[in-house]
Amino acid sequence: MLRLNFIGNFRAQGKIKKSFRNAKLSYLNRVRIAVSSFYFGMGLCFATWASRIPDLKMTLNLSDADLGSILFALPVGQLTMMAFSGKLVTRYGSHRLVILSLSMYAFCLTNLGLATNAWQLALGLYFFGIFGNMNNIAVNTQGVYTEQLFNRTIMASFHGVWSFAGFTGALVGLGMLALKLTPYHHFIVVGIITVLLIAFNYKYLVKAKEKRKVTEKKKLFSKPDMSLVWLGIIGFGSMASEGIMFDWSGIYFKDIVEAPGPLIILGYTSFMIMMATGRFLGDGMINKFGRKSVIQTGGILISTGLFASVFFPYLIPSTIGFMLVGLGVSTIVPTLYSIAGKHPTIPPGEALTAVSSVSFLGFLMGPPVIGYIAELFGLRFSFAFIGIFGIIIAFLVPRIKVIQ
Repeated sequence: MLRLNFIGNFRAQGKIKKSFRNAKLSYLNRVRIAVSSFYFGMGLCFATWASRIPDLKMTLNLSDADLGSILFALPVGQLTMMAFSGKLVTRYGSHRLVILSLSMYAFCLTNLGLATNAWQLALGLYFFGIFGNMNNIAVNTQGVYTEQLFNRTIMASFHGVWSFAGFTGALVGLGMLALKLTPYHHFIVVGIITVLLIAFNYKYLVKAKEKRKVTEKKKLFSKPDMSLVWLGIIGFGSMASEGIMFDWSGIYFKDIVEAPGPLIILGYTSFMIMMATGRFLGDGMINKFGRKSVIQTGGILISTGLFASVFFPYLIPSTIGFMLVGLGVSTIVPTLYSIAGKHPTIPPGEALTAVSSVSFLGFLMGPPVIGYIAELFGLRFSFAFIGIFGIIIAFLVPRIKVIQ
């Protein structure tokens, strides 16, 4: 078993010794595969839920505003767990919490398929949000530790696996629809796959223990680290754009683009392909051009893609627009997490909680807000509203010192 209670030494030295890296390379690669599997499981569960939203919306006879209200249960669950996830990960270890949280995440997914009315779906999404937050913090803490072992940027590739899982989930969802399986049976199949991923990989997770150095007595309400707050704000804009792609891309292509039959899923699929591609290529781009340039370019691409789909709501232009959004969001959040996880004074689990919790509020609150805006002004206007976030990202990045 690889135990990293000496992880602090790596930070002090700034690199892993060559002899250690060479001696453990095959094992470290297995660790990377194991951590990637947990990212895949999380992405697969969420994409599975997202792929059946139009079906559940129709089955439960929900309007856009009704769906928006129900989707708010996810961020409420997120908010409930926000204050606890980082502390739990720091106290009990991300390797333990990621197993528990992913198992419960899959279990909550299966329960969503049992909903027969709106309040049951909302309750299921609340618990889905709770364990989603815990899993998000735990798995990204694992990603930070693994990146430190390899002594190079690999965080974007982990998020690429998450995106690939989203693409896989969309394809599986399409197959399940073709087989006319109910959401519940669909969710059960994915739950079993997730349990198998855990069973084959949990032994290879990074074991790490973080100890906070206490230099002074902390007040009950202390001022948050502003560098983490600004990273969270950038993440909020990116993940709000990402969230509407998951929850509303199919509806946009159905109602606005009026795509025929199976092509309804084209917008979501094209977005996921480009997001995954951007994340697998992202580490090399960051090493070549720097974090600041890559994030700023991502913001510009988000706005360009969303505005293109709004002003030209036709099959080909909207598909290209959604592809640009996927490429734009691909590297922003992984880069922010990588920066936060290397904070000099705050344990990775707690630093990631600060950044990812604010970021995920955009991911989870964006879709329900879109529902309300769409009800008042139309879906095209709501997509244009989210498009402004990309401009804000491009404007803020040069002004945040921690992004180098």
